[in-house]
Amino acid sequence: MKSKFLRGITHGIPICLGYLSVSFGFGILAVKAGLSVFQAAAISATNLTSAGQKAGLDVIAAGGAIIEMILLQLTINIRYSLMALSLSQKLDKSFTTPHRFLASYGITDEIFAVCSAQKEPLTPAYMYGMIFIAAVGWVTGTALGAAAGELLPAAVSTAMEIVLYGMFIAIVIPPAKKQHGVLFAAVIAAALSVMFKFAVPALSEGFAMMISAITSALLTALIFPVKDEEGEAEAA
Repeated sequence: MKSKFLRGITHGIPICLGYLSVSFGFGILAVKAGLSVFQAAAISATNLTSAGQKAGLDVIAAGGAIIEMILLQLTINIRYSLMALSLSQKLDKSFTTPHRFLASYGITDEIFAVCSAQKEPLTPAYMYGMIFIAAVGWVTGTALGAAAGELLPAAVSTAMEIVLYGMFIAIVIPPAKKQHGVLFAAVIAAALSVMFKFAVPALSEGFAMMISAITSALLTALIFPVKDEEGEAEAA
């Protein structure tokens, strides 16, 4: 079990380093929104979702309602449920229900990708090792960013905020080059967000983001449906 845990940590170190730099930007944004270093770190320790945290931060800064926060997080983070369902097919028999609940805390895009690439069944110790080191990087980066946000000049802090947005761009561009649907969804969501910002200023940021995300996803699914590869293979 110890060797599996250490193997998970080893595989999670690159994720940890990436999270360390990205969450630094979130920490700065959190302090700018009026949160303390402890509050910023607590959000990262209990969430592990960059997009969800950024969106939630906007709702907090705008004084949004709790129902808005719940619906927004459900919309943004529903993909993690799909990732969990996919990984459930690769779990070792030792993965009991309590272990599944604990491991679900740390299913992120990057951890899902690394776990999916493993050829042997996933054990609790392996996933715990990866989740542990990744969470350490995410929370530490947030705390450092928040602390820096309180000390650095405003001009420098503002410039470093772009780190988080840079990560979002880096996630979208590679698949957008290969799949027109990804590019279409990103453009539609961005266009709707801008429209709501200037044409419907009374609509809160949280609900504007939900409507933009759901609308772009539905339009993309209708215009660029995912092909059934198995069906095509059988037909051939």
